[in-house]
Amino acid sequence: MTVTARPLAAVTHDAVSALFREIGIAETVRFLHQFSLGSGDYTRERKRLLGEPSVEEILSEIRERRARKES
Repeated sequence: MTVTARPLAAVTHDAVSALFREIGIAETVRFLHQFSLGSGDYTRERKRLLGEPSVEEILSEIRERRARKES
């Protein structure tokens, strides 16, 4: 049996159409989103926002937040 490969764009179109039909647009978008690579540099952005706290600094902040929550 010989199978002719279809263009990837046609396969993608049919697959997305089937997903829309079966699970709806919102769930299809959620599903497809997991395959996107995103953009930017997460490590650089995290360091810019949070700095580079030590484990002790993180634990101290957790303890402070718990203490505030309990009071």
